[in-house]
Amino acid sequence: MTGKPDAIVIGAGAIGVCSAYYLAERGLTVTLVDRDDVCAGCSYGNAGLLVPSHSVPLASPGVIWQALRWMFKPDSPFYIRSRLSPELISWLWKFRAACNADHVARAMPVIRDLTVKSIGLFEDLAEVCDTDFGFEKMGVMYIYDTDEALRDGVEEAEHLRVVGLEAELLDRSAVLAKLEGVQTTAIGGVFHPYDGHLTPYKYVEAVAERFESNGGRIERETEVQGFETDGRRVAAVVTNHGVLEADEIVLAAGSWSPTIARHLGIRLTIQPAKGYSVAYRRPDGAPPLPLVLGETRVAVTPMGDRMRLAGTLEMAGMDLSLNRRRVDAVARSLGRYFPALGAADLDLIEEWAGLRPATPDGLALLGRWPSYDNLTIAAGHGMLGVSTSPASGTLVAQIVTDEEPLTDLALLDPTRFG
Repeated sequence: MTGKPDAIVIGAGAIGVCSAYYLAERGLTVTLVDRDDVCAGCSYGNAGLLVPSHSVPLASPGVIWQALRWMFKPDSPFYIRSRLSPELISWLWKFRAACNADHVARAMPVIRDLTVKSIGLFEDLAEVCDTDFGFEKMGVMYIYDTDEALRDGVEEAEHLRVVGLEAELLDRSAVLAKLEGVQTTAIGGVFHPYDGHLTPYKYVEAVAERFESNGGRIERETEVQGFETDGRRVAAVVTNHGVLEADEIVLAAGSWSPTIARHLGIRLTIQPAKGYSVAYRRPDGAPPLPLVLGETRVAVTPMGDRMRLAGTLEMAGMDLSLNRRRVDAVARSLGRYFPALGAADLDLIEEWAGLRPATPDGLALLGRWPSYDNLTIAAGHGMLGVSTSPASGTLVAQIVTDEEPLTDLALLDPTRFG
């Protein structure tokens, strides 16, 4: 490695790539490093939904009791693998503390800002990137086949209206109209017209290509092994390919961020939350728009000639293995709402698992770390990494260049857990 860049960004997922891109857009020389390759982590196989409709944080009233019903069922939407882990116990205790109405009221405007501003930035990126990454803004429909879950969906839509996000409540006939004749067991739904979707791996790779074509540098298969410090500055990143110096350091390595941060004596309160997806050739009679299956918490996303099912949240540590029961649960959910598709011989393309970096309160860690004048943390985006990546990358660039941030950073303070 030769030449000293203005900034090094660690992690080449959606958040890291966007951070590098928007830093370079401001005239900085930037090197992006990753232990593997661009989009090799949880940005690759997720649902690809761009969802202001997810502005209610995971940590909210009632979630604890729902989680307790699910957490010991291996095929449920939320599962915790039994293990003795002080970090997990501490995380769960902080998660419990965040499940209150005051937290929801404070967090929702922040998540709304990040997701809504990102939608506009996705439109800009779709115009400047050379590769089509399937960005469409056609809304997302949540469908339900039980009265209880439908009531919960309507209640959540009311919460979203408080922060200016209007939703359309649908009876069964309206759901069928949105599905353009595709038959479903759903009794009702909620349509969020401001949502969008894309093909996530094509998106991250397209932004990375644009970054490189504008002079950015990507160091693949470059694992961070430590740092060199000089007083209140991180002077260099020590990697398996040598030492790389820079004026600014950005840590955006997703679930691997806590391990890397420990080299600097920093503890980040992030737990890996494993999600699964299953991709098929898009069959005849597939839903024509993105869906969230309310009871099973599984997303169904059209991606060109593919249809991807994605969901579940499994707290199992840094384990990337495929849990067969959970993969099958994601796949089975389609047939519950669309019996004709569930009985069909679908053409399987791939099964995937990835680790989403989750914080206890459902908000990212985004800001300067106070012990170092040139270290910015951008991690812990949970299930909203792709959805908020352009706005998060813009915030990183604004922090580094001392610009006015596009949203209030107080609730995203990376030191808020101590």
